[in-house]
Amino acid sequence: MSDGKTIKGRTGDWEMVLGLEVHAQVASKSKLFSGAAVGFGAGPNEQVSLVDAAMPGMLPVLNRYCVEQAVRTGLGLKAQINLKSRFDRKNYFYPDLPQGYQISQFDQPIVGEGEVLVERADGSSFTVRIERLHLEQDAGKSIHDLDPNATYVDLNRSGTALMEIVSRPDMRTAEEAAAYVKKLRAILVTLGTCDGDMEKGNLRADVNVSVCRPGDYERFRESGDFKHLGTRCEIKNVNSYRFIQQAIEYEARRQIEILEDGGKIDQETRLFDPTKMETRSMRSKEDAHDYRYFPDPDLLLLVLDAAWVKEIEAGLPELPDAKKARLQSQYGLSAYDAGVLTGDAALSAYFEAAAVGRNAKLVANWTTNELAAKLSADGLEFDASPIPPSDIAALVELIEKETISSKIAKQVFELMWAGEGAPAAIVEKHGLVQVTDTGAIEAVVEKLIAANPGQAEAVKAKPQAIGWFVGQVMKEMAGKANPAAVNAILKAKLGVE
Repeated sequence: MSDGKTIKGRTGDWEMVLGLEVHAQVASKSKLFSGAAVGFGAGPNEQVSLVDAAMPGMLPVLNRYCVEQAVRTGLGLKAQINLKSRFDRKNYFYPDLPQGYQISQFDQPIVGEGEVLVERADGSSFTVRIERLHLEQDAGKSIHDLDPNATYVDLNRSGTALMEIVSRPDMRTAEEAAAYVKKLRAILVTLGTCDGDMEKGNLRADVNVSVCRPGDYERFRESGDFKHLGTRCEIKNVNSYRFIQQAIEYEARRQIEILEDGGKIDQETRLFDPTKMETRSMRSKEDAHDYRYFPDPDLLLLVLDAAWVKEIEAGLPELPDAKKARLQSQYGLSAYDAGVLTGDAALSAYFEAAAVGRNAKLVANWTTNELAAKLSADGLEFDASPIPPSDIAALVELIEKETISSKIAKQVFELMWAGEGAPAAIVEKHGLVQVTDTGAIEAVVEKLIAANPGQAEAVKAKPQAIGWFVGQVMKEMAGKANPAAVNAILKAKLGVE
């Protein structure tokens, strides 16, 4: 890549055009059209009703709560809520799709056009337009590794409610696509409509990739006629930010090489192999007519009451964009720090609990750096942190009062993580109180200057070299000396500004 968007090829520059279809499992205790339980970790086929198994004569009954969750999500995406929508049958054969069709929504989805504001790593932002959100049921799962001669089918997932969120092709780099999914996940988790667990497949993305020459995207975007940009390929079920980026980078390069060799891109569905870091063909890509959509005769038209939608809207929580603005205003945080905090609902809640009455910038640093690293290494979320917010607040208070230095604070934090208790008790137990006695610091400084006259002269000629003395003083005093006092005394004794 030569810049953010351009890919260098043998025959010139190329750009990628990306659109995503994100499948988010609805946070619900039961399935979309049956009362069967939804949950991770159950034994094979333990959460299957007769409806899910498509037994003869079984009729679907729509789950009102799943509809409410879809409406809530649409409102969070600033999207149009369609008061009339319809369920359709999408016909195709999978061994783990008992009905031989999927109940989905085709031309009348529950949610229409919306938008998501996404932040890039450099702090700039861009808007991704949402084309639609529709409800549909998930298929079961085929298991191929239990028997070399047979495929097993687990229908626990069959009938689970999914929201498919379809974007416009508004992303131009792999990083933008990953940032979009991250922002979308933050919105869904904040709304409580999906738990966002990508590892369990509760949030996964189908990534549509095509390539074009520079300038083509802007020209066709104005007209909305993207079909002339180039044939796209869809990479199915990618379930991590890193894999999304890797899959896109590989697929774009693959398409460019084919086109530069005089070939053409086949419209197809592909899978990403994270081990080989490549995509491979799964099947030719179907168009809508291949699925033979028709209205599901067992389900009535879905009609929503406008007052009910307003009631849901009134109960929405503070969304990430609003929270980011508030954190900047209320706590004086930078846009970057506020963005990091709002990317995770549990993290921002932890921060706010710890920041009461304390230096918010220091609390943000300790929360998003040291604590976040420890939790990540142990596979823990912030709401399961063994260190409560009150202890981070107490640690920051010790730094603010200059009871301990930032360096000593790291030692204290390690002992807090090891379970030794509250910060103040640890500092007292291990004798870690910062030395602020200028007389004691002066004595050490004078001793070091006397022992290192050559280094002292070097500092007078080059004041930046004072850092050597600072390090020696801190070493002599076991890291307990007040850094500001050390610097002030050294400059006075060495006669430098």
